[in-house]
Amino acid sequence: MKDNSLSIFGGSGFIGGNFCKIYPNCIIQKRSDRVPKTNNILYFISTVDNYNVFKDLSLDVETNLKVLCEVMDNCKENEKTINFISSWFVYGNTKMPANEDSICLPKGFYSITKKAAEDLLISFCETYKQRYRILRLCNVMGIGDQKSSRKKNALSHMINLLKQNKEVCLYDKGSPTRDILHVADICEAIQMVCSKGEKNSIYNIGRGQSTEIGYIIEYAKKMLKSSSKIKYIDAPEFHKIVQVKDFAMDTSRIRKLGFKPKFSINNIIEELCQ
Repeated sequence: MKDNSLSIFGGSGFIGGNFCKIYPNCIIQKRSDRVPKTNNILYFISTVDNYNVFKDLSLDVETNLKVLCEVMDNCKENEKTINFISSWFVYGNTKMPANEDSICLPKGFYSITKKAAEDLLISFCETYKQRYRILRLCNVMGIGDQKSSRKKNALSHMINLLKQNKEVCLYDKGSPTRDILHVADICEAIQMVCSKGEKNSIYNIGRGQSTEIGYIIEYAKKMLKSSSKIKYIDAPEFHKIVQVKDFAMDTSRIRKLGFKPKFSINNIIEELCQ
């Protein structure tokens, strides 16, 4: 067993796939695998948005909780470290900027099950004397996200609409804010936490600086010389139920490990406009 290598669960998604390309020495587990090949685990398996409630009420529970439990069931022996990829969505409507000790008030099935997964992992590791790290990612952008849509990675989706000179709708006049990193920066931060982050700890992975969605779209429109119409609309009621308007993340803990983003917000927009 190659204990120094990371066993990757969920290496086919946007972030997991990029991580495996950047760090090819990791061991990619098959989709059906539940037994880790090493004692160091990087766990990406997850649903990606809060909209499954309309088509399959149990999908978030099955994917985010049941599969995790099946993997943990094979992590009771030897000293294992489970590096769990979570999301800023777990914070919900909490006081901003959110730090790792902030009270989490998640809204929506995806958000709630991600927080429940964190809690299950912590309880499991305390029970079986295993180790964990929880990594709460900010919004992730970059080329190659084939599943971007208005539900998931909506910013990339809107830039694609600008490329086609199609109408782009913005909520609240484009004023909502998000903490955003390039996928390569995200992968570097993940590797940094997995290699030297404190065990049994939570890490916010972000820029530590929020950007208005309206700025991103206006800058992209200018870069593309797009003729798209920008339409301001009210956020749908469901969006208000499951999503916070503004998000700001405290990244002091990851910065202490030496993390510093290489891609600026403008760099990210410019790349997506190519």
